[in-house]
Amino acid sequence: MRYLLLIYTPEQLDSEMDAAGGPELEEYNKFTQDIRARGLYEAGEALHPTTSATTVRVRDGQTVTTDGPFAETKEALGGFYMVKAKDLDEAIELAARIPGAKHGSIEVRPIFDFSDEMAAAGAGAGATGSQA
Repeated sequence: MRYLLLIYTPEQLDSEMDAAGGPELEEYNKFTQDIRARGLYEAGEALHPTTSATTVRVRDGQTVTTDGPFAETKEALGGFYMVKAKDLDEAIELAARIPGAKHGSIEVRPIFDFSDEMAAAGAGAGATGSQA
């Protein structure tokens, strides 16, 4: 199953790490190399700060945009990894190894696989069609 590991950390710390590089950036690089080597890595990216975000809403058919994030929080979404894991336990184990977990939090979210739903719907339609 695929999981999204959402990295929430205080933005101040993220900007300090970006400016200084240093040990935490090396830890991220090592983690990424490890999950790539193990065939677990699907995707991953760091995000620009929330000050660069635009929130989009559609109200009464009109698109409304707001500068910045939807909600102000102490921790902000700073990046993510998309990984393959055999189960939630393995996804949690990977999340705990992400350097940002030491001073922020990692949200583990299973990714819904629409291909399974489409295959099931197709199989059902095929069975109905063969009875006609």
